[in-house]
Amino acid sequence: MQVASIALGSEMETEPCSGEREDPAVEHTVSEVYQLVGGHAEVNKEPAETESCAGESENAEAKAPAGPEKSEDTGCKQQRKLKKTNSWKMVRFQEPSTEDDVLERDSSAESLFPECVTAEWTSSSFEDLFAADDWQDITEDRLLRKKVVEFGAPDTLSPTWGQSVTVEMQCVLEDRTVVEKDCRLALVIGEGDVNQALEECVMSMQKGEITLLLADSLYAYGLLGREPDIPAWAALLYQLQLLDVREKPDPLTLPVADRIRIGNQKRERGNFNFQREEYSMAVRAYSMALDVLITCGRDGGEKVEEEEEEVRDYRVKCLNNLATAQLKLERYDEALHTSRDVLTLEPNNVKSLFRLGKLQSDMGEYEEAMEVLKRALKLEPATKAIHVELSKLVKRQSGGRDIQGWKPKPAELLGENITPFLIPSKKKESGTSWKCILCALVVALSSLVTSLILTARN
Repeated sequence: MQVASIALGSEMETEPCSGEREDPAVEHTVSEVYQLVGGHAEVNKEPAETESCAGESENAEAKAPAGPEKSEDTGCKQQRKLKKTNSWKMVRFQEPSTEDDVLERDSSAESLFPECVTAEWTSSSFEDLFAADDWQDITEDRLLRKKVVEFGAPDTLSPTWGQSVTVEMQCVLEDRTVVEKDCRLALVIGEGDVNQALEECVMSMQKGEITLLLADSLYAYGLLGREPDIPAWAALLYQLQLLDVREKPDPLTLPVADRIRIGNQKRERGNFNFQREEYSMAVRAYSMALDVLITCGRDGGEKVEEEEEEVRDYRVKCLNNLATAQLKLERYDEALHTSRDVLTLEPNNVKSLFRLGKLQSDMGEYEEAMEVLKRALKLEPATKAIHVELSKLVKRQSGGRDIQGWKPKPAELLGENITPFLIPSKKKESGTSWKCILCALVVALSSLVTSLILTARN
């Protein structure tokens, strides 16, 4: 079955903050049909991924119905300590349960390893480093190379896929402009928390080891670069130390605040990938975030219930982003399932109702689509996109006949009765009917023949 592709625009869900707390994908005004569905995941320059307490990002391409995805302003201030992360630069993954505020990215020129400063780090050209004989190739294509500056603890195993590691790192361009710097960057190998260069290098290191890492753009930020500081096709030079290696913790053993923080960091990474149109990686990141944003389902008083409700709110945002990315990949059945998951947690989520109704309509499930879209219309009767999609659905149900004269009526006059929204008005036919013209011609011809016969007889 051929399913019409849904234009997603940007529907990424952003994290609520004190101040404006609307999701960029759930905007304030009436929107067009595809804009309502449309997808991120949610995404402007820092798609859904930038989480700013001054206000959420907005994509000019798409706006959706007025936001059902708001949360309490006190949530950001009282329940956890979060600051804006430069998501388009690097998503920070810090140790669970750190008491201090999340540190801002440090881009100062001061080295984190002053005792290990070498000519390679300060002045050598990247061309010379790629050709140097005393560097070790991490990959066979010689585009990812390392040089050990200080060896780690002997007889220790290197990290493996799925383990959680903490590194101290800094990164420069060839002109030695610092573009990344982090004293304690925590990541899980294989979950896409960082670029491929860092993941590959960490798996070749031992605990305590300090190394230089030279990465071609193919293992870093590639053709797109990373605005505004990393140009397209830019190679990068890292200096990093492996501080700790441990097994990935069970999310259910983490405090709620840590689950929210880690889950949103992974969702940020998904939004970053979505903005770069790396939709498969975005789906993976959102799936990883959902693995963390889970509820324990235990009784623990009013405070625990509030925390669990907050986890559910963030889970709804992540599910909406995931559905958006799945639509971009044309995984319609998966997007349908994900939209239903949203409605299980939040039955009146207009965005998911609209997405589900549109998908069902495109799949030929007209009756189910009509019921879902009527629910969405009842919740937001002023949203033009729902009216447009309903008119398309009525046309499909009528066998493709053109439906003209759509006249939605003011909601305040209808109350609970939304039937008038679904009845297309009849259009009066203008001009002279072809049947009338044909009858007139027949009468004229008959008169002419009769006249000729009478003339002939006379």
